[in-house]
Amino acid sequence: MLTSICGINWGDEGKGRMVDLLSADYDIVCRYQGGNNAGHTVINEKGKFILNLLPSGILRGNVVNVLGLGMVIDIKHLNEEIGRLREGGIAITPENLKISDRAAITMPYHILLDCLEEDRLAGKKFGSTRRGIAPAYADRYMKKSFRMGELLHSETLWEKIKDVAEWKNLTVAGGYHHEPVTAEEIMEYFKTYGEPLKEFICDTGAYLNEAHREGKKILFEAQLGALRDVDYGILPYTSSSSTIASFAPIGAGVPNLRLDKSIGIMKAYSTCVGEGPFTAEYFGEKADRLRKAGGEYGAATGRPRRVGPFDVVASRYGIRCQGADEIALTKLDILSVYDEIEICTAYELDGKILHEFPYPDVLPACKPVFEKVKGWGCDISQCRKVSDLPKEALDYIRLLEKLCGCKITYVSVGAERDEYIKME
Repeated sequence: MLTSICGINWGDEGKGRMVDLLSADYDIVCRYQGGNNAGHTVINEKGKFILNLLPSGILRGNVVNVLGLGMVIDIKHLNEEIGRLREGGIAITPENLKISDRAAITMPYHILLDCLEEDRLAGKKFGSTRRGIAPAYADRYMKKSFRMGELLHSETLWEKIKDVAEWKNLTVAGGYHHEPVTAEEIMEYFKTYGEPLKEFICDTGAYLNEAHREGKKILFEAQLGALRDVDYGILPYTSSSSTIASFAPIGAGVPNLRLDKSIGIMKAYSTCVGEGPFTAEYFGEKADRLRKAGGEYGAATGRPRRVGPFDVVASRYGIRCQGADEIALTKLDILSVYDEIEICTAYELDGKILHEFPYPDVLPACKPVFEKVKGWGCDISQCRKVSDLPKEALDYIRLLEKLCGCKITYVSVGAERDEYIKME
């Protein structure tokens, strides 16, 4: 069984929470794209954990976790993340963590270039998290990146480091007029942060293929959502990798395998971190109320999330992009503070009503079309069965299911691992 957990919207949908829940039924959890530019927050009996690079399955002792070749890995950050988890009582060994030898490394100069470019763009910035993701992927496709496997072959690494440092300084020093990087500092960086990770590096493609042959269940975990995909998202306000479920086997290192199921994650309302068009966005007091109720602040950056009502147009598009077979709806409990709930059911553009998600360039001119439904106005965090839900809450779930055209299988009513309802 190969299953993908993927975001339907702009990211921050609660994928980590659902992977933590569903990983109980899987042998392996694999991240297949992205870096440490987003975070998954997981709360369970062991505490609260924010994961940026490690798969959410790392919190289950019997699950093997894989960082796939489609990722860009900040090795300094990974060492620190492993250290924090170990301090929290989480065991991390080569038996439960495997890092692809083909995954690219996010370098300090990538972070530097990310910051320099955002500063240069000023008012036209893309909203980068300034963690070097775009420059790291750019180098990857220019065939100038360092890969995790090279840390195991230091005899050939020094010459490449000298060549890359000389090439990179054409941009760092020559373009941005910043102090140049040196080959010596790159080598020292690899010694300091690469050495502790060597025991985890292996051919994860071979490992996953063998696991599949043995009948083991594999869960693929995405970062961000469909609208942040580099091809299908709201370019240029996207990530620099493919967040789409169909990319999962490729980014994991098993392009010969096919997904059996795609589970899409979406919130009961909308959130968005960073820049870019967000048609259904709330402002002022309406935004403050929803943001405070949902604790909407970025797990990786701490930035206040932009918030709004559920967006049917964007969600239906995201479901199509992700090929979602079913949906997990998160944070339904947050809407318990409302007696009346708004839903964005369409966009208006130059007097025309749009039901399909448009080309990104016209999104800033689109206006939301809102409809209101009755809220339930009571605490639902203790509900564990469909029959426990107030009629209005169940009506809201069924309405979203109908408007989006996809079955809702799971509904979370709290942040804890057991605070969810399996729909009938």
